[in-house]
Amino acid sequence: MDFAIATELFPEDYWYRSNAHLHMEPELDLVQVIQQLHASLDPRTVFACYGKVIGQHLPIKALQLFVGEHKFSWGRHHGIELTRSIKTESETLRLHYYLAMPLSPIQMKQLNHIEALVLQPFQNAMKYQQMSNQAMFDALTGLGNRYYFRKVIHKSIARAERRQSHISLIVIDLDKFKQLNDQFGHTVGDNVLNSFASLINESIRDTDQAFRIGGDEFVIITEGNAEAASIVCQRIIESLPLHSHLTDYGVKCSLGIAQSRPKEVFTTLYERADKAMYQAKAAGRNCFKVCADK
Repeated sequence: MDFAIATELFPEDYWYRSNAHLHMEPELDLVQVIQQLHASLDPRTVFACYGKVIGQHLPIKALQLFVGEHKFSWGRHHGIELTRSIKTESETLRLHYYLAMPLSPIQMKQLNHIEALVLQPFQNAMKYQQMSNQAMFDALTGLGNRYYFRKVIHKSIARAERRQSHISLIVIDLDKFKQLNDQFGHTVGDNVLNSFASLINESIRDTDQAFRIGGDEFVIITEGNAEAASIVCQRIIESLPLHSHLTDYGVKCSLGIAQSRPKEVFTTLYERADKAMYQAKAAGRNCFKVCADK
């Protein structure tokens, strides 16, 4: 484990404080620390717990952790910097500490102990989060999968009931996708699905959520009534000609909208949106229809 103190002020005072702390450092309850760090499988919660623990035992006011593309922060980032790195089998964790005063030798030893304890629960939490994401998101498109859709739609309907408002469900099906797969192969088909998912993400609002629930079927949960969902559908249709990879293969889509009704359950909302989507196909495809049963 490599470490370096970026700044050291007044060396004489530093060593004076170090000697003064030799018999004054609070005893570190390692069992309690382990229990606290293993109490959650959320990486941010584990990291925040780590910050709280070291803040209680050491003059550390803040810290940052960098691992891969992830960044975690705790406390206010000012003071004397102490930069350390921890190498694991798969990655390197970079830690930036912000100190109220330089650490004594005993405090540095305590920091080594606590860092060694936090590594395993933090890695466990990161792996759990990764597995959870894989369980909820479609590997090909990055959109939510069928399992995640069912969880979100139930919560969205319940929230709309509480607020006495509406959500709308959009069901989307790519037109003649089976023929495209048969003619050009599954690699082209996968690329088309991925491109269409990107188009959906560009077309929806921040409050909307998109999912791929199987094959070439997509759904979008929109906040608001059928009119708000119609705007999203029109945007998707108008965006198709702007994506060359989709136009190269003549990709079109049919969309159906259903607005939630009071005390409606997920299954009937989906059935009504799906019925509207087939009405769009019957009307000539590459269009959307709104379910008339409000």
